[in-house]
Parts: sequence; structure tokens; C-alpha cells
Amino acid sequence: MRIAIILLALLLSPLTAFGSGGHVSLENARVDLKDKSSLQRGARYFVNYCMGCHSLQYVRYNRVANDLGIPDDELRENLIFGDAKPGDLMTNALRPEDGEKWFGTQIPDLTLVTRWRSPNWVYTYLKSYYTDDSRPYGVNNLVFPQVGMPHALAPLQGEQIPVMASGHEGGHGGAVDPAHVVGVKLVEPGQLTVKEYDRMVRDITNFLTYVGEPSKLQRQSLGLYVLLFLGLLFLIAYAMKKEFWKDVH
Repeated sequence: MRIAIILLALLLSPLTAFGSGGHVSLENARVDLKDKSSLQRGARYFVNYCMGCHSLQYVRYNRVANDLGIPDDELRENLIFGDAKPGDLMTNALRPEDGEKWFGTQIPDLTLVTRWRSPNWVYTYLKSYYTDDSRPYGVNNLVFPQVGMPHALAPLQGEQIPVMASGHEGGHGGAVDPAHVVGVKLVEPGQLTVKEYDRMVRDITNFLTYVGEPSKLQRQSLGLYVLLFLGLLFLIAYAMKKEFWKDVH
């Protein structure tokens, strides 16, 4: 029994590490899959800022449009570029070998990222870039140290510098040890205010959460009806049992 418990702990420990973001306290993304406006904005932001590198290879444009209430003309105008069609999967033209050449690794598909990590992890990650001149693209990330991805939303968020643990230095022009970074600080605002950027990142996270399980709301609704049916069936069965056994002493 003890061996089984130890093996279970070892199997779950990597998942815990991925979900927690290491020593970082993850922020609450406040995901709401019923917020269609947020999901629509998130879809638009993802296509415009993320899809040049990251694909959603397990979901189709028209499925997204139908679920989120996006009319066909708006789908074609705002979400579909190039020669893609509404029935196509949401992929891009980036080749795996190009990703390895430019970023040092293959670019991950993000269809299931919020199920692999968590919505809070994605939300905090998108808010946690900071300047690090030692990195190839000049940035690092509090949640994902030594990240290879550039900060695609930097013009919108602005520039952040690392907040170092007491007794350690880092920041502009200096080497930064990610192990000693305890936070980030905005020093040069971008095109959006902090509140506007937070809402944008939440919208992207909300959309990616929907993409990870498009049928979640339908499944939950169906589950409620199943429970109500089982409850009614129990009452009928109980009444029948009482009727059958009423003369048995």
C-alpha cells in the first residue's frame, strides 16, 4: 500500500509543478465561458497576435464561429486570413524546422494549453515578461524562466523589469538570474493601460480555455438533466418498492 501511494505521488508531482508555476503565485484569470463578448475578443486577439506562430490544430474556424455567435461575414473579415476556409482547422504556415531555427524549439500548438498548464498559469505567464538582455530576444518570464518565445504583446503592455530578491541585483544592462526574480515592475507603459492589458490577457485566456474543451458548457448542462432524471427515477423506484412490500411483515 505504501509503495502504491509513493508511486502515485511521483506521478502527480510533475503535474503539480506545471500547474503551480514553480515559486510564482498564479493570478486568478476569472475564466467565464458564458461571457461571449470576452470569448469573441479573445478569438480576435489570438488570431492577430498569436496565430502567426501558434496554431489551434484541433478546432475549426466555423466551430468557433458557431459556438461564440460570430456571423459568417465577421468570421471571414476578422479571423480568417490568406486562402483559409471556414471549415479549415486553425493552423498556420510555420514549419516545425523554422520554429527550431528561430526559437530553439518547435512552436507548441495551444489547443490544450489551459488543460495542460491551467488558465491561471496562462494568464499569469502573459503578464510576467521582463527585460533580460542576456536572452536571445531580450526578455525572460517569471512563470517560465529561460523562455524562448519573444514578448509578442510588448508594444501593448510596455516594458517591465525584474524585481530581485533582497541582496541580488539585476535589470537594465545587467545579467539576471531567474532564480532570484520575485516579481516584475512596469517602468514604461505601452499602448494599453494596465487595466486594458489585463482585460486583453484575460480574454485570450478565456478563449484558450474554451478551445481546450469546446463542449464543456453543453456537457455540464447535459449532466444536470441526467442528474434530474436519475433523481426522478429514484423516486419512482422507491415508490414502487414501497408498493410491492407494503403487505410483507
